[in-house]
Amino acid sequence: MCGRYGLISTAVCPCATGLICQQRICRQPSTYKISVLMQLSEKPGPIGVFDSGYGGLTILHQMRNILPHYDYLYLGDNARAPYGARSFDVVYQFTRQAVIKLFSMGCHLVILACNTASAKALRSIQQNDLPSLDPNRRVLGIIRPTAECIGSITQSRHVGIVATEGTIKSESYVLEINKLFPDITVTGEPCPMWVPLVENNEYDGPGADYFVKKRIENLMIRDPQIDSIILGCTHYPLLLNKILKYTPRGVKIVPQGEYVSNSLKDYFVRHPDIEAKCTKNGLCHYLTTENTDKFRESAQLFLHERVDVENITLG
Repeated sequence: MCGRYGLISTAVCPCATGLICQQRICRQPSTYKISVLMQLSEKPGPIGVFDSGYGGLTILHQMRNILPHYDYLYLGDNARAPYGARSFDVVYQFTRQAVIKLFSMGCHLVILACNTASAKALRSIQQNDLPSLDPNRRVLGIIRPTAECIGSITQSRHVGIVATEGTIKSESYVLEINKLFPDITVTGEPCPMWVPLVENNEYDGPGADYFVKKRIENLMIRDPQIDSIILGCTHYPLLLNKILKYTPRGVKIVPQGEYVSNSLKDYFVRHPDIEAKCTKNGLCHYLTTENTDKFRESAQLFLHERVDVENITLG
């Protein structure tokens, strides 16, 4: 198999993923550092899509609608979800493991369809890991494409973000939007109970009303001039009916799937070298760190179809 060798640390030794590798010991004064040479296929492969849970399926669904000819490989780290309240270091470690797994399975492009991973891990992976893993592969997030679209949506130049605690604390949306549109005021509201509502299939029940109403009201009290609210978590589209119920009339709700997918379509036009490395058979396969039966059951909430899924181990 033709391959490119990339250097990665043994903190996520790819031997566990079935890669061809060889270890070598680098001697330094009073320390021993083990590193691994990883062989990655140069052949075209599917587009990798990663999320800590099930919400990334909303992004995948839109990608398959807008870019149906491509092959996709979805990886959900469902056994360790949610990532929202985890530290930056842990989210980076888990996300890095997932990216390496998808690379090892032939992906040249990986989309982090997870706001928390995009906020806490993307930059480190792009800057610190890709140069040694394979500088010709790409890892993209979903915060930047969402930020790019908001300038043409808001009229008042006051924008709200509802997201996990981790995404809000990272201030990634604030930084990205202010870089592109310094005249826009951004207010973030953490919604820690919204993901559990979705993943426990309570998103359309009466219990969801309290938590959605509370957070939307908090956001609008903090800035009554908000005219657009970004759903900064891929789970939140399933709560859309509840969100619309408690959002003041005239305030626009901005889900991410369509904007991220159109951004990817544009990315392929601007980067034909990456596009050429993505296979086009219209196929989709799913990986999960959770029980496969549980994944199938939960995935139907997002996709409304039965999926072919395989269990894997990360780390």
